Amino acid sequence: MRKTCFYNKKKYYLCIAFNKRHSLFAICLAELAQLVEQRIRNAWVGGSSPPFGSNEGGVPTGAPFFVEHIHSPLNHTDNLNTPSIEKIIIGVDPGTNVMGYGVLKVKGNKAELMAMGVIELKKYASHYLRLGKIFERITSIIDSYKPDEMAIEAPFYGKNVQSMLKLGRAQGVAITAAIMRDIPITEYEPRKIKMAITGNGSASKEQVAGMLQRMLHISKEDMDVQLDATDALGAAYCHFIQMGKPEVEHKFKSWKDFVSKNADKVVKHP
Repeated sequence: MRKTCFYNKKKYYLCIAFNKRHSLFAICLAELAQLVEQRIRNAWVGGSSPPFGSNEGGVPTGAPFFVEHIHSPLNHTDNLNTPSIEKIIIGVDPGTNVMGYGVLKVKGNKAELMAMGVIELKKYASHYLRLGKIFERITSIIDSYKPDEMAIEAPFYGKNVQSMLKLGRAQGVAITAAIMRDIPITEYEPRKIKMAITGNGSASKEQVAGMLQRMLHISKEDMDVQLDATDALGAAYCHFIQMGKPEVEHKFKSWKDFVSKNADKVVKHP
């Protein structure tokens, strides 16, 4: 009896069959699962309820047994893997002309906006005076909202060495303000933040802002801010997502290695 594995890596489906007839059936199951998942995603994007109804965590009920729920940027607000905790996260988008900040409040598996805005620095002629104002304002925001953790966007690599140096200093001052209040800091690359929120590492700032508005239910009036503020909020939201990611304890070299270490997940055909 020949064993055949059908795996669609992009959609995270695995079907195992044990002869030619069941191999074809496995492929049909995977294709149908992919179609069902797409319908669920389309329903959520449109703002309607999941087609199968949902439980308190936002997971559709009554879905076919072979559809496995995968962590998706379309339902990050209901982060099922996040432990039941209360936490405040401050996100920072470093800049020497405009610095953005965003504050999220996390309750269990929900995140809600507390504040976001920008620190205008253009009016200060001296670069060192700007650094002083960054420290002063970030410290003031920390003291106001009492965040438990800071998520800060990493400076992107550019050709202008002087600009990179100044941007690095601005980030360092913001980090120092957090350290002075014993706040843990996590740094995220811009591409990782975009990927976490939109599913596209090359997404525009406007696309990130639009997704954040929908997921956090932010009104149009509150979205009337510069994109530096939503970039900072994106860093905080990316950190919220990472909080709920399950740690992968095992890495497998091949399907044979996976099956040998997960015998309870393999159903043998009689």
